[in-house]
Amino acid sequence: MTTPHDFWPSCGFQTLERNARGWLVPTNGYLQWLLARPELALVPESCADEIALHESLALSPARVVSAAELAALEDDDARENYAVFLRFRDGLLAAGTLEAYYLQLMRSGSVNVPAVFIDAVVQALLRNLLDDCNDAFEARAAEMLFRPQRITLQDGQMLAGDRETLDMLNETAGLGEVGRLLLQSGALQPTAQVQVLAVDNAGQYWQASDRHHFLLDLTHELTQDLSHGLTFKMTRARSGLKALARVLERWVAHLLGVQVSIEPVHQVTDSAWRWHVGLDVESTAILNDLYEDRSVDADRMARLVSLFTLTFADPAEMRADVAGKPVYLGLATTADGVVRIKPQNLLLNLPLAAQS
Repeated sequence: MTTPHDFWPSCGFQTLERNARGWLVPTNGYLQWLLARPELALVPESCADEIALHESLALSPARVVSAAELAALEDDDARENYAVFLRFRDGLLAAGTLEAYYLQLMRSGSVNVPAVFIDAVVQALLRNLLDDCNDAFEARAAEMLFRPQRITLQDGQMLAGDRETLDMLNETAGLGEVGRLLLQSGALQPTAQVQVLAVDNAGQYWQASDRHHFLLDLTHELTQDLSHGLTFKMTRARSGLKALARVLERWVAHLLGVQVSIEPVHQVTDSAWRWHVGLDVESTAILNDLYEDRSVDADRMARLVSLFTLTFADPAEMRADVAGKPVYLGLATTADGVVRIKPQNLLLNLPLAAQS
């Protein structure tokens, strides 16, 4: 498969194949890529039976593994890891595509595989639907659907940074124990390796996409103070919120086959809104409280990163009782300033006519 930019090269996308619908078919290569993940890697303590199982699966990743083979593994954690991998693998193969597996798993209400595998699937799905993407802002915004983000305010800007990357840089500056010591001595600045994604550096994103070092500006607009007490507000043309909205539109279209338009907004002025979807646990709770006229204190309201309006291109695809009405979306941080988007929320909770 070819693409204008081969971003996220370590996500296993190049080992997958597309079916006629454009959905991703799990291949032996993809299963081998999963098997090579750190969670399943052999370690010096691996017993002979684990080594034999790992090597045989590396050669024939779709083969049946008997209960006796699993039971023979000496380490309890290794036994559990392989059981989880095989359950995940068998689910993928039974579903036929990554998209079908993800939808079935989320709709089942019983998620029986760890988040690390789910995030891997989501990343592959996004890599697929963004395969023709030439917009670094959209690709960076898509990372928010499978990697938690730490939100910070800096010089009036709301910036989203990859939580794992920022935490690692703050602890070691990316230089291990030596970096930790240098940071403690004040010889290094922890944020020296990150930069805000902008028009003039967007081209650098593609080669460094796996490093997750770019901050995404989620500011709605910039306010400039003018003379005589006047202020000028300028909407950011390259807002990360707009890029995120475009990604969410593609997400819905690819997995549900429904065309929607999503736009970031400052506030909801519709006193009789009919439907809302939180993109994360925090915004879901806030929107539910507001919808039910329960008070929301200032601290919780301050966690809202943005609101969005979602409209269907064809109102006939909506439930009859809300057809033509906007759907309001919310995005919020946890109390410690982290955004954890649950992309399945948009797939499970839209008011689709087929579900009525």
